[in-house]
Amino acid sequence: VEVQILGDHHGALVHLFERDCTVQRRHQKVVERAPAVFLTGAQRAELTAAALAIGRAARYHNAGTVEFLQDVDSGRFYFIEVNPRIQVEHTVTECATGIDLVKAQIRIAEGARIGTPESGVPAQPDIRIGAHALQCRITTEDPENNFIPDYGVIAAYRSPAGFGIRLDAGTAYSGAIITRSYDSLLVKVTAWSPTPEETIARMHRALWEFRIRGVVTNLRFLDQLITHPRFARGDYITRFIDETPELLRWPRKRDRATRLLTYLGGIIVNGNAETAGRARPARLAPAQLPPGTLTTPAPGTKQRLVELGPERFAAWMLAERRVLLTDTTMRDAHQSLLATRLRTVDMTAIAPYYASLLPELFSLECWGGATFDVALRFLREDPWQRLALLRERLPNLLLQMLLRSANAVGYANYPDNVVRFFVARAAERGIDLFRIFDSLNWVENMRVAIDAVLEAGKLCEASICYTGNLSDPHERKYTLDYYLKLARELKAAGTHVLGIKDMAGLVRPRAACTLVKALKEEIGLPVHFHTHDTSGIAAASVLAAIDAGADAVDGAIDAMSGLTSQPNLGSIVEALRHGPRDPGVDPARLRLISSYWEQVRRQYAAFESDIRAGASEVYVHGMPGGQYTNLREQARALGIDEARWPEVARAYAEVNSLFGDIVKVTPTSKAVGDMALLMVTAGLTREQVLDPDIEVAFPESVVEFFRGSLGQPYGGFPPGLQSKVLKGAAPLTGRPGATLPPVDLATERASLRERLPREVTDDDLASYLMYPRVWLEYAQERALYGDAGILPTPVFFYGMEPGQEISVDLERGKTLIVRYVASSEPHEDGTRTVFFELNGQPRSVRVADRSQAARRPPPRKIEPGNPKHVGAPMPGVVATVKAAVGAKVARGDLLLTLEAMKMETAVRAESDGEVGEVLARPGQAVDAKDLLIVLR
Repeated sequence: VEVQILGDHHGALVHLFERDCTVQRRHQKVVERAPAVFLTGAQRAELTAAALAIGRAARYHNAGTVEFLQDVDSGRFYFIEVNPRIQVEHTVTECATGIDLVKAQIRIAEGARIGTPESGVPAQPDIRIGAHALQCRITTEDPENNFIPDYGVIAAYRSPAGFGIRLDAGTAYSGAIITRSYDSLLVKVTAWSPTPEETIARMHRALWEFRIRGVVTNLRFLDQLITHPRFARGDYITRFIDETPELLRWPRKRDRATRLLTYLGGIIVNGNAETAGRARPARLAPAQLPPGTLTTPAPGTKQRLVELGPERFAAWMLAERRVLLTDTTMRDAHQSLLATRLRTVDMTAIAPYYASLLPELFSLECWGGATFDVALRFLREDPWQRLALLRERLPNLLLQMLLRSANAVGYANYPDNVVRFFVARAAERGIDLFRIFDSLNWVENMRVAIDAVLEAGKLCEASICYTGNLSDPHERKYTLDYYLKLARELKAAGTHVLGIKDMAGLVRPRAACTLVKALKEEIGLPVHFHTHDTSGIAAASVLAAIDAGADAVDGAIDAMSGLTSQPNLGSIVEALRHGPRDPGVDPARLRLISSYWEQVRRQYAAFESDIRAGASEVYVHGMPGGQYTNLREQARALGIDEARWPEVARAYAEVNSLFGDIVKVTPTSKAVGDMALLMVTAGLTREQVLDPDIEVAFPESVVEFFRGSLGQPYGGFPPGLQSKVLKGAAPLTGRPGATLPPVDLATERASLRERLPREVTDDDLASYLMYPRVWLEYAQERALYGDAGILPTPVFFYGMEPGQEISVDLERGKTLIVRYVASSEPHEDGTRTVFFELNGQPRSVRVADRSQAARRPPPRKIEPGNPKHVGAPMPGVVATVKAAVGAKVARGDLLLTLEAMKMETAVRAESDGEVGEVLARPGQAVDAKDLLIVLR
């Protein structure tokens, strides 16, 4: 506790009461208050009298501080020292008493007398405490790294204001350079009010209003401190910080704007790898949503499923005279047309209009398949977040996903408990209808997924993948009996709905009629027909299936239909209008939705295939619609130009024949496609592939197929080729999932928690189990940049032009207005500064320009968790180096010392070993985690 005194040159000496400086760290003051809330009136009188006595004995003049320690047990005071100057914390005394200390001491030095207006200091009886004041020192010290000072450039600075708030600052502003050579103090903030409680509340508000980006600060630590109940009561001593570890635990600030600007700056400077080398469309206006006010959605199939349950819902489907329609725009349509690149922001914008304008739809296919992988790998989006947002905006329609049975949404078989966990999570997050298929039509591989859906109480649609040609009287493998046998097995497995998945668009109209009619007559389950329009006549097959009794059919909204996508939904509606199976959907409303998608599709022009018409060649190669455009992209990336595409198509058909004429859908279609590309690029012939004496580096997907990791194909594997591919290894003969040990989900969660700076959610775990490496890369990028998925699509893919302005919704009610100003020339280290205006305020970020080779190599960094790597624990300057190459060191031996901000830090060996490399030298400036010494 210290007392502020002030003496003039005429013998007058007064006190301005005390300041409470109890809260300290390493004997350095952290926050200060005036008056001390824990002092009684008698103690205050005793303390101030002692201070005046010391001042008079020394004939003290000008401003000074008399410091004491108080014993909390006895209440006695002990004198420490006098500081003969203005203190950093003088502000709390000024705010508590209303006296300007700096002005007063200057006037006193000029000869003014205390007690006169000239000095600005009243006589002692007139000096009173008129308020409670509290000061916090905002520094660049990092509380989570032992309060080591940070340095760098302040990218953004915003300070608080308002009644009862005072700021004392010098170098705190946007663009300020904070060096390691000076004190880490940025700004002092002082709050005052009539009561201690109101003062703390004002300080709490002020600390939260600060925005300081680019350097680490102690803002959150200070807020934890002043809002702690013991601080409010005045129940603390000088060891308060050391004895209260919860002061160092607080919710991590999201800093969403700065992270988003950094990501955006990277796109502006380096472009997006997804659109590299592709034509950039002209700047497009945002897609316009349908006009009019949204109405409350009418009850739809979602409510009916909840009311009836899956079994009775299936019975309702059978009894329903009208044909039921599924829109695939948000899943299979863009997977087929736009390489699965449709982003969440474009789906969620239109979703409420589906709910309001099209409540008669049966379902929206919006999740699963390749969308899960692409969202994480290329779009940097969380597929679970997409599902949650769609569920929120589509409360009345069934949400449908595509599930690859034991492959879930991946490309390999997963342990049974992983599949069950994934299905349960998807059901909980909002999926109503699970369309389940197996890439080889092997029912054994589908049972775990079917059972998981049934356990979740959701609608199960087990699907038969169509291949071959049912219309051909010479078809010997994939006959009507083959399909009927599969259907019986799926019914026995418990499916509610039977799906026909014509993934390549091979079902001719006559075959559709034959197959649907036979299934309806013999199986007694609702039939849901799905096809692709690759051939150009799929709409005829859909109408034939409807005439034969199909209960539900798939189509895509007009603007996203045709070619490798699904048939035109609007045209199907018009064709059925006023007929016995009229779906009851308003075609005018469909066109309103289609108008939006037409505008959105232009923004994805970079991903459009060069296909401009139907392709009857699909009847030759049987390539799935979802693979058709993707395989063309793969071929392009491998240097196979469009003129050679017919070679790839012929090779695809050749590979299918080599593999035994299999069902081709992800992941088996990937094996066929990978092998076709290999044959074209390597110039391999059928004979060379089959020749056991010619070495072929088969793609991993092909090896997995022949190993039996994807299941068992109908008719078995070609033995000769299987033997060559496996090189004598024994193949699997049973269900792959049955041989995979269960994953210990708790252990996996704990392992993942060690890699994340936050708790692991069920969504995180489910994604990680599907795609470990991809999800970790996504999680790291999300931690660095935040949610890039909220950026407008043209900006996400192409960046911004100077002067362009966009609005970005962080959340409901919180919008950022971002204007791109300019980018600097490359700096010495190969980075550029990108300048923005954020909500009207200047902001800048610094990003690496990958086209610029840095003029000096970047420093090596430590490998996290490697005990042989000795790194800098903080930014600073190497003071001494004790280690020498070849020297033996033991754990704890001193290797070198660092200096920073008046602090010296010893760096010691974390393990025994021998010094292999010494990269540090005295006087070298280093950053945190720079590699300094390597042990061996």
